Amino acid sequence: MNEQEKSLSKLETIVDEFADSDKHERLELLLDFAEQLPELPTKYQADLDAGEHRVHECQTPVFLWVEVNAGRVQMYAHVARESPTVKGLVAILVAAFSGVSPEEILAVQPDLLQRLGLAEALGMTRMRGLTAILGRIRQEVRLAAATNSC
Repeated sequence: MNEQEKSLSKLETIVDEFADSDKHERLELLLDFAEQLPELPTKYQADLDAGEHRVHECQTPVFLWVEVNAGRVQMYAHVARESPTVKGLVAILVAAFSGVSPEEILAVQPDLLQRLGLAEALGMTRMRGLTAILGRIRQEVRLAAATNSC
């Protein structure tokens, strides 16, 4: 199995886990992911304190840092503990996308969040915000990849 298949299988494994669960179990899985979001590295604390890297399209304060090093994406995020569903979805994206190539992230279809089967549980406002987060990740990946290729 090559690297792209491994990383795609990581994302697909997460999607499959949600697809194989009922509505209640999906919410429990989402909360489990929220608890697994890594702490923000201290080198980003000043940016967080200054309100930089916020995804403004999302009502919940979500902060993202996306880097591309040696052809691999690294993502860091901060979401308030008071927003466990949003934090869980961000944690899924961080888990699925960290360590993959920029091309793999750019190839992910925008229906990823619907494929997780959470649309009916979260409502349209949250889904729009989470779609914005995915869009921001894709935008940051494009920018970081372009910067690193110069």
